[in-house]
Amino acid sequence: MSRAVNPAPDADAQLVRAIGLSGATLLVVGSVIGSGIFLTTGLMVQELPSTTLVLAAWVAGGLLAMAGGLTYAEMGSMYPRSGGLYVFLSEAYGPVWGFLFGWACLLVILTGSVAAVAVGFAEYFSYFFPSLGTDRVLVTFDMPWGAWRISAGQVVAAASIAVITAVNYVGVRSGNVANTILTVAKVGGLILIPLLAIAYMRVDPALTPMVPPDAVRPFASFGVIMIAVMWTYEGWYYVAFAAGEIKDAARTVPRALIYGTIALTTIYVSVNLAYAFALTLEEMSGVTRIAEKAVTALVGPGGAALVAATVVVSTFGCNVAGVIASSRACFAMATDGRFFASAARVHPVHRTPHVALLVTSGWSALLTLTGGYEALFTYVTFASVLFGTLGGVAIFVLRTRRPEVPRPYRALGYPVVPALYVLGSLALVGNTLSERPLESIAGLGLVAIGLPFYFYWSRTAR
Repeated sequence: MSRAVNPAPDADAQLVRAIGLSGATLLVVGSVIGSGIFLTTGLMVQELPSTTLVLAAWVAGGLLAMAGGLTYAEMGSMYPRSGGLYVFLSEAYGPVWGFLFGWACLLVILTGSVAAVAVGFAEYFSYFFPSLGTDRVLVTFDMPWGAWRISAGQVVAAASIAVITAVNYVGVRSGNVANTILTVAKVGGLILIPLLAIAYMRVDPALTPMVPPDAVRPFASFGVIMIAVMWTYEGWYYVAFAAGEIKDAARTVPRALIYGTIALTTIYVSVNLAYAFALTLEEMSGVTRIAEKAVTALVGPGGAALVAATVVVSTFGCNVAGVIASSRACFAMATDGRFFASAARVHPVHRTPHVALLVTSGWSALLTLTGGYEALFTYVTFASVLFGTLGGVAIFVLRTRRPEVPRPYRALGYPVVPALYVLGSLALVGNTLSERPLESIAGLGLVAIGLPFYFYWSRTAR
């Protein structure tokens, strides 16, 4: 097995460790809560019209995220440096595996996620400023592959990324403060939904029959809705990417992962219970803007504005955390000599990885303006799930191959809890492969395109 390359010794030392436990925990929560919780449940009900099974999926997703948090927490305590899962994979399997994950992250997993969330921000921002929606085309370019249309909404989305990048550019403290304020605000908005459901309880949810009598493939349908749930929980491990800027990271990152995933599970299950007490299954089925419909049903038309404002804050805040994660992955790769050397630079005044910030945010903005993230996302879904599974297996590999590395935190419930996380992730891998076989294989092809770049940077780093 090829050994992971040690990072430049002073790379993380140039950064400011300004994020404490509360900030790190809010980074876990903030990086996950975007627009999914406001949009997903109605489509899940359409696939599997069972209140009990839909709620069970949200609980199962939360338990899987918590098991992942406990698993990644040990590795975060072992390697408290910038890079997160990129570092874990490099240390467990060798640098090529870390690079391929980092390549996929920079290509679309992290940068494309920022682009998608930014477009979601623009969609809800246009609720208050209709002329700035994605349906208003500003300019059209005739390209060899067809017309390239740029809408007002896309410009708003790209501008939101630029603002977030500027906040993070001038210091990690300002980025941490922005994430803290926005996360507290959006969690407050989300908590209002179950509080309104308790106050204006409109529906008595039908918890039986658990399995709909007309369901043809209930197990397969449960797998499909679990994919939606897990993508809504996606991002809980982003805090590890910023470990180089977290105080006492070896102890803080594990605690933040555990506290954050517990908080997320509590919030998501509570909100979905609120939907069940606000709308019948028939009213939920197929509805995209489920939160808007639920709150409107409880308090009237004013509920739509409340939800729209919450989603605007939620998506903007989600990207504050997303921009931090994507830029730190880029920075970690560059410090290891596996990306352009300039991306390893730290600003002499602001002490932020400013070049990595500009590179990753610039690519996200371009994906936003071209709409390219939509096509790429379809293909890398499988690769993303697969790398997450490999991350879970890494704890077993590191226990065997790196027993000498200090572990300030050891995974609670080892080996059972990590094994449950891996088994749950493997089920998701299998379901994704069976549901989207061609896209999954094509996605692995996109990841493999990174190999020539890996060999090039490996030679130049020697």
